[in-house]
Amino acid sequence: MSWRTAWTIARRELGWRFRGLRLLLVCLFLGTGALAAIGTLTTAIEQELEQNGRQILGGDLEVEVWQRGLTQEESAALARYGRLSGGTRLQAVAQHGENTAPVELKSVDGAYPLYGTLELEDGRTARAPPPGSAWLAQGAMDRLGLQVGQSFTVGTRSLRAAGVIAREPDRLGEGFQLGPTVIVDEGEPQRAGLLAPGSMYRTKVRVAFDRERDPGAVRDTLDKQFPLAGFEFRTRDRASPGADRFIGQMGQFLTLVGLAALVIAGIGIGGGVSSYLEARRASIATLKILGADSRDIARIYALQIGAAALAGSAAGLLAGVAIVPLLAQALQGLLPVESGFVFAPGALLLAAAYGLLVAFVFAATPLLRARRYPAMALMRARVAPLARDRAAWLWVGGGLVAIVALALLTARSTWLTAGFLGGAAAMIALLAGLGWVAQWLATRAPRTGNPLLRTAIANLHRPGSGTPALVTALGFGLTAFVLLAAVQTAIDGNVAKRVPERAPDYFVLDVPPPQEAQFRQTVQRYDPQAAIRTLPALRGAITAFGPKDAMTQVAELKEIPEGGWPLRGERGLTYSDAVPPGNVVTDGQWWPKDYGGEPLVSVDEDFAQAIGLNPGDYLSISLLGVERTARVANLRRIDWESLGFNYVLVFSPNALEDAPHNLAATIDLTPGRPTGPLLRDLVRSFPATSVIEVGPILTQARDLLRQIGLATLAAASVAVLAGLAVLLGAIAAARAARTYDTVILRVLGASRRQVLLTQLAEYALLALVLAVLALVLGSGLAWLIVTQLFEFDWLPDWPTVFAVLGAGLAVVLGFAVAGSLLLLRARPAQVLRTL
Repeated sequence: MSWRTAWTIARRELGWRFRGLRLLLVCLFLGTGALAAIGTLTTAIEQELEQNGRQILGGDLEVEVWQRGLTQEESAALARYGRLSGGTRLQAVAQHGENTAPVELKSVDGAYPLYGTLELEDGRTARAPPPGSAWLAQGAMDRLGLQVGQSFTVGTRSLRAAGVIAREPDRLGEGFQLGPTVIVDEGEPQRAGLLAPGSMYRTKVRVAFDRERDPGAVRDTLDKQFPLAGFEFRTRDRASPGADRFIGQMGQFLTLVGLAALVIAGIGIGGGVSSYLEARRASIATLKILGADSRDIARIYALQIGAAALAGSAAGLLAGVAIVPLLAQALQGLLPVESGFVFAPGALLLAAAYGLLVAFVFAATPLLRARRYPAMALMRARVAPLARDRAAWLWVGGGLVAIVALALLTARSTWLTAGFLGGAAAMIALLAGLGWVAQWLATRAPRTGNPLLRTAIANLHRPGSGTPALVTALGFGLTAFVLLAAVQTAIDGNVAKRVPERAPDYFVLDVPPPQEAQFRQTVQRYDPQAAIRTLPALRGAITAFGPKDAMTQVAELKEIPEGGWPLRGERGLTYSDAVPPGNVVTDGQWWPKDYGGEPLVSVDEDFAQAIGLNPGDYLSISLLGVERTARVANLRRIDWESLGFNYVLVFSPNALEDAPHNLAATIDLTPGRPTGPLLRDLVRSFPATSVIEVGPILTQARDLLRQIGLATLAAASVAVLAGLAVLLGAIAAARAARTYDTVILRVLGASRRQVLLTQLAEYALLALVLAVLALVLGSGLAWLIVTQLFEFDWLPDWPTVFAVLGAGLAVVLGFAVAGSLLLLRARPAQVLRTL
């Protein structure tokens, strides 16, 4: 039989409604649509970052340096490449009447912005505001209770709110900030007394190239020309590396979750195809009697299944593309993505490839099993079920290898993807095994006197029972729900319950050392029992490390080793006579008080292990453009959960105390003391300091965790929907047998209510098994993630976890009963005549 003839037969039997293969369409629609939406959205955000890199960064190249401005020589070197725009960034506190708020003070010159447009709410486009004025974000206006035209204070300077920012072109490129933006003229921070020697501020200078240049080459040239300047560079193709990394990793994770959901849907595809071929049993037998061989049968039904798979995948792709504008609109302001339609061929092809491969893997077994047996075996399959075709394992194995290879080849992180796929495969195998165990236990259950319950238990282990498949599919989705709910609530519990106990009420930056006593008096006047900790605060970049005669230069490293994050750019530095609170020396000795010998440094043990640093080695830093070298005296274990000032590098006082610097401080008030009055006192008494309340930061952290959790929960919902599709597929696959059972029960006198109660009891028992498995596996995995990976306390919100699980089980029972209602419509006389 030619392919054309096979298609003619397949098309006539299938029809445009795809009757019998709708479950396959639904499963592929769900999985492919989720993958298409995730891939398209991720691609849209990445394209936005790439295409608008200049605008996001504010230039082709950005140079950032801490606690100083650029020298004339450095500025001249940058000016050779094009136009410059400079300014400073620092944390400050704004005050209006009794209202105070931490703000991100952003000073800019007349050339700002080099790319893009700064827009105000009243429709004006703007550059730097006039001296004495400021453009404010709406959040700053709200917190300060300001109206346009009113004045407010920053440091020692009174400024007029001249306009509200509607669009800040380089907002994403500025990174995380602890308060809303206030844009001022380049000279305002100096006039406000905020740029004293040692103050914590950053100078940012951006370059708009005068002709097409390679930003990476320019960066390398400047890095070699000024190796000790402490420059941190960003280029237009890496305008927001933090956002790019987060989006890429989150997109990959959600893609893998969607792929796992699609594999779960594959079980439904297999059940749906089995049900479809069972319904076509007479047609297959007739074709064989008329001369069709096994190859012809395979062609006809492979074409039907392939057409349905293409239709389901295409519908899923369209739905994925259509939903992206809605997601983009919801994410506007949080992520750089436009709300229009986005066409990402690569993401769509990948989603379609996954969908078709999964359909091939799970449809191969029933299709190959049906093609190899003679017509008589097919016709009496109800009393002599067909054996499995071993050749199908080759096709299934090949398809699975193709899926894994495709996932690894398109992954950002091969090891992460391999680990996820391995874990998902192990979870599915474990659930499948537990499903078989549950079925075996049903066969060994004691015989109950209640006929309805006895029939329900028998249905769990009857020939052709779908218990293993249902436990695998629904168990995976519900386990994911419990896992996500437990992890999210446990982390939120740590933030809400444990963090406030260990975190200070305030962080204070830029306290001048001569005013330390006055600072303490101001705090203790408000709260005599307040705990105050002050320490020197500086910024510097590590330039070299290792044995004295063979130090490794950071600039020559091709890539930063894993765990060596302090090598990237400038980091906080301090010095101390004593071991910092919450730190423990694990190797070496601490220096004595009033030490005056060779400069020494104490290093975090995890960082030292990552870069191969040992006591006795040396470490060099660039501090305000000057290189200083110290010998590693000891290694420390840091209690990062203390949420105080934790520094990777702590120097002996004689190593850094001569450098210009201010103090940083933490304040712990007596429990129950309101924080507002002290904040106002500190702002009035120390206008040049930056006071940061911890409460709003914790709120931001919880909001971010909630957003990430909702995104992951939405992706995991696809797994539950796929599991429901498997449930409906199992009901459809067993419809003939269940219809027969229902008719026999009706003939023997069972009422519709009793038959329905039997079905409900069966699925209630299944739901009980799923609840136990999901709760044990989900909470167990969540415990490992929270306590071992994140090293947090195990504080899940059990009512929320049970509510999520209960909602999932209720949906499962609802779909199961709805699918069983169709069986009650069967008329006994009509069904018995067909046997």
